[in-house]
Amino acid sequence: MKKTSWSQKLSRRERQVMDILLASGEGTASEIRERLPEPPSYSAVRALLRVMEEKGVLTHKSDGPRYIYKPAMAPAKARQSILKQMLDSLFEGSREQLVAALLDSGAEKISREELDRLAAQINEARRAGR
Repeated sequence: MKKTSWSQKLSRRERQVMDILLASGEGTASEIRERLPEPPSYSAVRALLRVMEEKGVLTHKSDGPRYIYKPAMAPAKARQSILKQMLDSLFEGSREQLVAALLDSGAEKISREELDRLAAQINEARRAGR
């Protein structure tokens, strides 16, 4: 199995699989397929999981005849890696554009408490010189 950095690009479908596994911790091909939007065939899901293992982003353990898949790194580290990919690909590396998109999304109003916590984190980053 080839081990590579998570900074490599994951396809849209691979990100969906990672989202499922980061939320649940682990899952079988059938369980993952059930949670995918517009799921492909079972065989296609198995092939996708095999490719993701070859990329080094997933591991599996055997449970009788089935495999149970999980992320190859801790969820917090995986989320950071996926976020960096999104930042680079969707926002040209601009944290400002990312935050502006979150604040302007309109999908869900951000609470005063969330804004206060974000402001505190920004102020802490300023003090720390980040």
